[in-house]
Amino acid sequence: MSDPIKHECGIVLLRLLKPMAYYEKKYGSQRYGLNMLYLLMEKQHNRGQEGAGIATVKLHASPGEEYIFRERALGNGAISEVFNVVNQQLATFNQGNNNGNHIEKAPFLGEIYMGHLRYGTIGRSGIAYTHPFLRRNNWRSRNLCLAGNFNLANVNEIFDQIVAEGQHPRHNADTFIILEQLGNMLDSAVEELNVSLKSQGFTGEALKEKIEHDIDIEPIVKEATKIWDGGFVITGMTGSGDAFVFRDQWGIRPAYYFANDEIIVVTSERPAMQTVFNLKTDDIHELPAGAGMFIKKDGSLKISQLHTSDKIAPCSFERIYFSRGSDRDIYQERKMLGKLLTPQILESIKYDLDHTVLSFIPNTAEVAYYGMMEGFDNYLNQQKTSAILHQKKSLTEKEVEEILAKRVRTEKLTVKDIKLRTFITEDTNRNDLAAHVYDVTYGIVREHEDNIVVIDDSIVRGTTLKQSIIKIISRLNPKKIIIVSSSPQIRYPDCYGIDMSRLSEFIAFTAAIALLKEQGRQAIIDEVYRKSKAQENLPKEKVVNYVKEIYTPFTDKEIAAKISQLVRPDDCHTDIEIIYQTIENLHHACPNHKGDWYFSGDYPTPGGNKIVNQAFINYYENKNTRPIKSPGE
Repeated sequence: MSDPIKHECGIVLLRLLKPMAYYEKKYGSQRYGLNMLYLLMEKQHNRGQEGAGIATVKLHASPGEEYIFRERALGNGAISEVFNVVNQQLATFNQGNNNGNHIEKAPFLGEIYMGHLRYGTIGRSGIAYTHPFLRRNNWRSRNLCLAGNFNLANVNEIFDQIVAEGQHPRHNADTFIILEQLGNMLDSAVEELNVSLKSQGFTGEALKEKIEHDIDIEPIVKEATKIWDGGFVITGMTGSGDAFVFRDQWGIRPAYYFANDEIIVVTSERPAMQTVFNLKTDDIHELPAGAGMFIKKDGSLKISQLHTSDKIAPCSFERIYFSRGSDRDIYQERKMLGKLLTPQILESIKYDLDHTVLSFIPNTAEVAYYGMMEGFDNYLNQQKTSAILHQKKSLTEKEVEEILAKRVRTEKLTVKDIKLRTFITEDTNRNDLAAHVYDVTYGIVREHEDNIVVIDDSIVRGTTLKQSIIKIISRLNPKKIIIVSSSPQIRYPDCYGIDMSRLSEFIAFTAAIALLKEQGRQAIIDEVYRKSKAQENLPKEKVVNYVKEIYTPFTDKEIAAKISQLVRPDDCHTDIEIIYQTIENLHHACPNHKGDWYFSGDYPTPGGNKIVNQAFINYYENKNTRPIKSPGE
């Protein structure tokens, strides 16, 4: 993606099912759980560049000993920083305890591990907002640790509910709210057991053990989440040894799991587990939409369907961009997205392959590029076959060789200078410097003769296209520059976790507004505002997405043509065309991930319509505020 956006967080939950001595004997290390947690987090580093945190629960700590350990850090190097601190603590412990002979007391060595990679957006930041979150209590069973990949579209509704119950939250960020909501319900459940078991004669250690055995997290999670609106995968663990994961009923956010007699592990991406544990794709399962996974203190596993929805909408952007392309299915889907663009590109270049160079914008669009190349190869092979069959009686050997020698011209034309991007600062020369974030390979393109086709996985704001990519490519003086997006036009805010919330940030929205004004149709903009404002205070279930009417007067090609004008640098005289994927082709390429609200405006939850409604009001009233909070705040 040429326009950088912040997006999805990553989660890990790892439960060791054997005594720690088992892993030391089999794998040669007391730190087996920690080592696996580290690898699982590093393999998902793409999902969090702003912070990281881990937590561990020990199941057999004695009173007076710590049984929950947590460490968090900020920045792109947070994973290394967190584990460096852990390593130092373990080294100090080992030096004072005969080189670690008391493994049951060692810090961060336990049976349950949780890891989180944070991609906060431009909202709240800092260590206080870095997962895992921890709610402490002297009762082990009342301690609650949470981490998640999520954003709630109705956090105010949840806030009001827990206030009505008598709580006084110290924050209104969604992570704090759900921690208090679940924590309060956990307190109540433990207290009910406490009263009941005392009446049966349980006291002291026996009472504590019986509570920890009998506590059932499933009804707590089911009751708490029934009013949640948004995309979420939440992992949690209690101080007494229960662990759980639950996923939104629309299937918006992803979660995968693996279980055998040694471990239970949950991650946001499947390849992380495959690589770390050397698993086959089919060994790993996806947690169903609306399902919860519950692991008891004794290691028993249960998966329950908590909630259902008739609008299952797994996020298609996970497939296009967010998740790593090393997943078996995602790799094929991204290739197909590129391949399906072939007819539009051929039409744009007037089927002139001899004078067209294909390339991609590094690095996430590379797989779609391979698919685009495959589509062109197929087309060229058809042309070769047709030419040979139609002239087979008159063709000479040399002419056949010439036909077979034709190739699609594919080159690595653009190069991203990552170090340069880190240097660029917010000053008056920023745009001039930004033009050099990308470089080009010289000597490939024939001036004024060749078309350049460059594929990107998506175009959000168009800023980098205008300030850097097109500007630098145009120096090669091609006949035409064609920028291809393997995803459709991003037109609407995302309210389920991605940093795409202000309508004015979307080049497609800007183009549609510009067309309306140019054509004297300002009244449509005013009418959409009137309709949106009229439903500002309605319950989310009654809100309609009237922002769709901004785009209704125009075809996709008309909006794309306007975008082509908007992203043209002032000093560029080359013909520019932007080509977008269609929503129909997106669904063909990603048949099991139909969540397309940022393209279509069809939100799977009522909260989505509420968010887009507020986003348009903010735009019209020129309020530079976000209609939603940052993911996982």
